[in-house]
Amino acid sequence: VITSEPVWILGKEYNALTEKDDILSDVTSRLWFTYRKNFPPIGGTGPTSDTGWGCMLRCGQMILGEALMRRHLGRDWRWARGQKQREEYISILNAFIDKKDSYYSIHQIAQMGVGEGKPIGQWYGPNTVAQVLKKLAVFDTWSRLVVHVAMDNTVVIEEISECSCVATLCACALTEEETPLWKPLVLLIPLRLGLSDINEAYIETLKQCFMLPQSLGVIGGKPNSAHYFIGFVGEELIYLDPHTTQPAVEPSEDGQVLDEMYHCQHPPCRMHICELDPSIAAGFFCRTEDEFDDWCMRIRRVCLCEHCSFVASSTHL
Repeated sequence: VITSEPVWILGKEYNALTEKDDILSDVTSRLWFTYRKNFPPIGGTGPTSDTGWGCMLRCGQMILGEALMRRHLGRDWRWARGQKQREEYISILNAFIDKKDSYYSIHQIAQMGVGEGKPIGQWYGPNTVAQVLKKLAVFDTWSRLVVHVAMDNTVVIEEISECSCVATLCACALTEEETPLWKPLVLLIPLRLGLSDINEAYIETLKQCFMLPQSLGVIGGKPNSAHYFIGFVGEELIYLDPHTTQPAVEPSEDGQVLDEMYHCQHPPCRMHICELDPSIAAGFFCRTEDEFDDWCMRIRRVCLCEHCSFVASSTHL
């Protein structure tokens, strides 16, 4: 639908009247993880498909996949069918391939979830998948991310400093902006924005989150039906839907990945914001300490304007 209202996609503003192609290119360039079938059995004897139960796990893959894209390719990287695949891009996709030894595969997420009290094949909530991603990121020495899950609607700056400002002997290359004393931060904030329905008092604050340059989007949806929300236009949220079952993918002998099934090439789905289940997790990515300081400044401003539930002080947000 053509509208004069701005379209926001993960911190970028677009004009729907003049930048339609740019909007579609941006959305298509996000990693799209969906149900898969015929992958190796989880745990060796478990399910070979996640249809019907893995939608929140796939949304967790999408929000973390976006963080990896920011980390290794940058926010302005764009995907195009048939283009030569960059080595970093192939490595990111391989981290999510549906097999037991991929860092963030459905196998790893499902099995790590057992420690969070979720048997394999059971539906996850946003907080559970956030906790699992935090544990899995520890093993990803290539990306050297820190995933921090902020509980009780509160971001404690000292906790971020303790987990991100850690000297590392990692031999991987650093960009000019990065220092050995800061690991790129993925900040996941589980939130409850109402009881059975989203409280209207939180709607503007939620929309503001998509406008921040550090935004990784939001995982949530409706009861037992998860989506990955990447932006909004007017009162509608824009999201990627994992509820499509595709065949499992195997990399070719030269390591290339048939990647068209990892990019949604039709117009994005939209949903009125009032339909959102109040249980969500918002994500943010701060490559450098300066970006985290900038996020703190911006989120304080949002909180003061919207009177949201974060606590603004010298030690807490």
